Amino acid sequence: MININKVDIFNAARELFEQKGFKQTSISDITKKTGIGVGSFYKHYESKEEVFLDVFLWESEQMKKRVMAEINLDGDPVIVMKEIVSRLFSGIRENAILREWYKRDVYNKLAKFIYDKNSNNEDDYSYNLFMGILRKWQEEGKIRKDIDSELILNMFNSLQYIDLHKEEIGNQYFPHLMDCLVEFIVKGLQEQ
Repeated sequence: MININKVDIFNAARELFEQKGFKQTSISDITKKTGIGVGSFYKHYESKEEVFLDVFLWESEQMKKRVMAEINLDGDPVIVMKEIVSRLFSGIRENAILREWYKRDVYNKLAKFIYDKNSNNEDDYSYNLFMGILRKWQEEGKIRKDIDSELILNMFNSLQYIDLHKEEIGNQYFPHLMDCLVEFIVKGLQEQ
């Protein structure tokens, strides 16, 4: 008997999601690729959404680590944040799994899963990384200390929702719109 573990299912699902997308990949596809029965899948994951969430979050974390390794965080906060935001959104567009976020039906289905799973920010790589940057800048006097760093982080997190609606806003305004918003946020945080 073949002993398939959660990592094997994850890897098979990741490959299928990358090739076929979330919607076109079924649990049956995943179990066929791993050589297990559907019942064995459910020993490790409750649903296709749950395994996709694991894959999505892993891809997101890997992309963010690559982006952050390439950026000098000691520079001017306006330039640093513009670079971070630009590279993160480019990374999403270049990754087939992360691009799934932009499909409305997939987004609606997965948003709840993502927010429920990530309710504990202490274990979240992105949260810890960005909070570290913001708190460092606050300590160095590069940005205001009178605004809670959680609120500041949510200002930047809100940019993903604007990006989700770029067709309604007008694609012709992107990425310049995002650059302006990042600049306005950071400059507003620098005023004292």
